[in-house]
Amino acid sequence: MIQQTLFPTASTLGDKDTDVIVIGSGIGGLSCAALLAHYGFTVTVCESHSIPGGAAHTFERNGFKFDSGPSLYSGLSYSPSANPLRQVLDAIGEELNCVTYNTWGCCLPEGDFDTSVGADQFCEVLNQFCGNEAVVEWRELQRVMKPLARAATALPPAALRLDVGAIVTVSRFAPSLFQHIADIAKLTGPFSRIMDGVIKNSFTRNWLDLLCFLLSGLPANGTSAAEMAFMFADWYRPGAVLDYPLGGCGALVDALVRGLKRYGGQLMLNAHVEQVLVEGKRAVGVYLQGGKQIRARLAVISNASVWDTLKLLPEGAVPKHFQQQRQATPECDSFMHLHLGIDAQGLRSDLACHYIFVNNWEIGVTAPQNVVLVSIPSVLDPSLAPSGKHVIHAYTPGNEPYDLWQGMNRKSEEYIRQKQLRAEVMWQALERIIPDIRSRCDVTLVGTPLTHERYLRRHRGSYGPAFEAGKGFFPSSSTPLSGLLCCGDSTFPGIGLPAVAASGMIAANTLAPLKKHLEMLQDIDCLG
Repeated sequence: MIQQTLFPTASTLGDKDTDVIVIGSGIGGLSCAALLAHYGFTVTVCESHSIPGGAAHTFERNGFKFDSGPSLYSGLSYSPSANPLRQVLDAIGEELNCVTYNTWGCCLPEGDFDTSVGADQFCEVLNQFCGNEAVVEWRELQRVMKPLARAATALPPAALRLDVGAIVTVSRFAPSLFQHIADIAKLTGPFSRIMDGVIKNSFTRNWLDLLCFLLSGLPANGTSAAEMAFMFADWYRPGAVLDYPLGGCGALVDALVRGLKRYGGQLMLNAHVEQVLVEGKRAVGVYLQGGKQIRARLAVISNASVWDTLKLLPEGAVPKHFQQQRQATPECDSFMHLHLGIDAQGLRSDLACHYIFVNNWEIGVTAPQNVVLVSIPSVLDPSLAPSGKHVIHAYTPGNEPYDLWQGMNRKSEEYIRQKQLRAEVMWQALERIIPDIRSRCDVTLVGTPLTHERYLRRHRGSYGPAFEAGKGFFPSSSTPLSGLLCCGDSTFPGIGLPAVAASGMIAANTLAPLKKHLEMLQDIDCLG
């Protein structure tokens, strides 16, 4: 875990100039900041929380280390990799120790089973539940997705920037892009268009809807074909594995912060940005809570959500139509979290690291409390829990309505009762794999949309924007306010750990000298 005493705070750092200020230390912000420091800029990251990492931070209670957000990773344990986060780590020269595995548990209306990444294993599941006809459909989908997967990875995000230098960086990949030009056009629409033409079996369609929801917070008719093509390229190939960073989310954050500090950047904790400082229609710094000011010679980059970024801008800083358009960005719902530290004595020895629970296909995967995800990472990394214990993170993934919680007093009896009520679906899911789970708990923490909103400074505790493929696009990192850029899950490519790392790369590369950017592309060997 990162030692907080290593970092300056708003109370220890005086007024100071820097080249770039990054607001927020989520994965997107840290990826951006570490790359900018690598490029030679002086960079200051302002983080409101006492722990870096945003939704991906790790925290500790009574010897149990809990991941607050992401738990399913791939493409981190090897290089070259199509995963933008791995590309960032390669560029800044940071290693990440991972344990690999390929299987997780599924508890669906049809029954319980284990499945895995890889080219053929899901066919065995289909044959068990649906018969050979479903297997034939799945293999046809794999065939259809193969060229789309190549197209989706033909241009790495590491090559993208938002100035004329993009002509040079993108041109390196022109032969590959030209080869896949017809398939690239298909990637902008919803995945359902591709699925509908191939898959008729209801179980397979439900499964694909579930995968789409886990990727984007939307079902197949709202998830872009590009996202699913990238997933097929990574998960459904021979020898595919999943990764878990030893040390959890915190290990990812540690690696990015090490890279940031190695190149002279700094991270400020407990440094809440109250407003972006604007002079002469240009963002030139930030005001921190308490009145301190930091000025940025080159740019301010917000890793906050689109809604929270707008709150940081003084009135009139951006055109009214831009403000209204971004304010109206559709949003995903929020989360319920259940963090448990349990006694593992006598538990079954075949517990998986991850489980997916679906209660009812008929009401749709996005229905409140219909899908529950469970992570037991101490199965793979015993260092996360005391000896003889396990650490568990169960959550409802972006399907908890904020309106049920809005205006509640977090200290009230009403709030406590609602926490117990809305957490019950997670307890019931856990009881399917650990029947006596409630009697095993040493630590029990329940998080709500209000928890998400408070600790992550997250608008309505939202998972992020809900742009439906074919109806809307994630905006670029640019804004109408000179000197202000954005990164994170409110910008292209969108939601998810690889996507936010990519957004950080794009923002950093936009500011980078062309020569330095080309050197980075060579260093990460993204042509490999």
